[in-house]
Amino acid sequence: MYEYQYVKLALGGVFTSKPKSNYKEIIAAKAKEGWRFVQIFAPATSGYGSASYFELIFEKKVE
Repeated sequence: MYEYQYVKLALGGVFTSKPKSNYKEIIAAKAKEGWRFVQIFAPATSGYGSASYFELIFEKKVE
């Protein structure tokens, strides 16, 4: 069995889609805690054609 953790990352404003946090650092930190990176989830786009956030999904085996 696995447990999952979701980390929501906000993206920049209307004219930029860069994440406000460094997702590479978050993935590396979670890996040190024993979490395995599974996927980036991007929600449906807003009226401007871009998402306002995305989520990093991690899993860890439950003993």
